Amino acid sequence: MAIKPIQYETLLSVCTDHEGALELLKHHRPYLEAVPSMRRPDESVITLPLPNVRVRDGVHLNPHSQSIAPGSVVTLPCDVALLMCDPEWKIKTGVEIFVYIHRPQEDFSDLLMRWRHTQILVDRGYEWLLPQRYEHLLSDGTDKTLPLFVVFPETPGHILQGLRGAGLPTVLLSSDAEAELVAEISSTLDIGDIPELDDIDTSALESPDE
Repeated sequence: MAIKPIQYETLLSVCTDHEGALELLKHHRPYLEAVPSMRRPDESVITLPLPNVRVRDGVHLNPHSQSIAPGSVVTLPCDVALLMCDPEWKIKTGVEIFVYIHRPQEDFSDLLMRWRHTQILVDRGYEWLLPQRYEHLLSDGTDKTLPLFVVFPETPGHILQGLRGAGLPTVLLSSDAEAELVAEISSTLDIGDIPELDDIDTSALESPDE
């Protein structure tokens, strides 16, 4: 069986929430222990899906690619970045986790190359493009970049073998674990939990028939 796009998209959407990110990290305890406060997870983990960074220096991803100019904004090839933040001091702790979810029809070299390209892009310094609610944080990147690969039961065995052989932290998310993770977040998510909705002036909305 092959990975279905809905599996990838669902897990990606779940991990954009701090609760979903924590549920994922529970499958790799060394990273879970890096969370500053389990009592205040919403202030301890910043989730950035398909994140953008500003690179300080010019860089080539490979000899055949066009050079990326200093100061350019690029989208990192990871799926989610998890930034740890001290809830008391409101500062980043320096631990940054780059999550790579196995994508449909992605082979081992393609998956691994996403991490290798990330290493090149962040090697000489970078700055996160953070959402407005986190603009008070220092956005500079850190030297402590940690990868986490997430694969499914449908992931071919040679990919899992390759990741383990390369010594890369890998989570094999079983069908039951995947379902539990999605169900856990779905049960806690309520439309009232979305702060941006509080700012919408419904009186300004037009009827679709007008």
